[in-house]
Amino acid sequence: MNVIQEIIRINEKELEQGLTNTPASWHAKYSSSAWIYIGNLPIQLTEGDVIAVVSQFGEVEDINLVREEGTGKSKGFCFVKYEDCRSCVLAVDNFNGSKVLGRSLRVDHVENYRLPKHLREKEEGKEDMEDSGQGNERIGEDGELVAGHAYKGKALANEYNISQGQDLFAQPTQNLDNMDNTSTSEQERKEAKLQRKAERDRIRKEREARKEEREEKRRLKRAKALEKNDKEKDRKQKKKKDSKRKRRSHNKEDEARRHDSFEESDSSVSRENSSRKRLKKRERLDSE
Repeated sequence: MNVIQEIIRINEKELEQGLTNTPASWHAKYSSSAWIYIGNLPIQLTEGDVIAVVSQFGEVEDINLVREEGTGKSKGFCFVKYEDCRSCVLAVDNFNGSKVLGRSLRVDHVENYRLPKHLREKEEGKEDMEDSGQGNERIGEDGELVAGHAYKGKALANEYNISQGQDLFAQPTQNLDNMDNTSTSEQERKEAKLQRKAERDRIRKEREARKEEREEKRRLKRAKALEKNDKEKDRKQKKKKDSKRKRRSHNKEDEARRHDSFEESDSSVSRENSSRKRLKKRERLDSE
């Protein structure tokens, strides 16, 4: 996104200073290259889709939509070659920052474009075959030049002529065969969609069942813990009551023993007093 904004800023500054189409323009550095780089492409676009869009700035000679080797899935960027280098200037100035399927595209010059290694090896092998007299695969049986490496094995998304471009605002047309194929593919997509929905529902129900099972286990565990705590609390309260009852009984026994000892001491004192009185009385009688 920073590169996109920077290119837009440079173009606006050139317009203000009147440097457009002059040797002082920043595009002059890439005047010898007819290749441009297009990044942040939606991965569902094919080579034909990209050509249909960029052909409005000039005739496209070649395109290399970079794909993953194993799956063939688009990596989201490509290299496009125009017939005229001036088309690159138009594409960079007008196409950079444009939105396609909600994605802001980055379009920039490519000063020195080189084919990927595996394509270079193929091209070198073809040149060796041509030098050895084994023929040129780029020349068809009718003597016409056939499509290059970028188009081999790939079907364009439309049947328009690249040199003539296409009317982007025209209504789409389909023949009956295409309509039948479209209806069949639409039915297959609907069936696949229903299967995916049923699979998602099954997975969701299984997940909910596992969740309910976990919740039930947690509830049982909490109930057991609460029951255990209640039993422990009752046991402690019972033990406390028993200890209080024992203390009361011990206190009563101590009080009874103290009472008995007091009574014994009182009786011994009274006996001693009575014996003293008798002694005094006898002494008084003896003295008389």
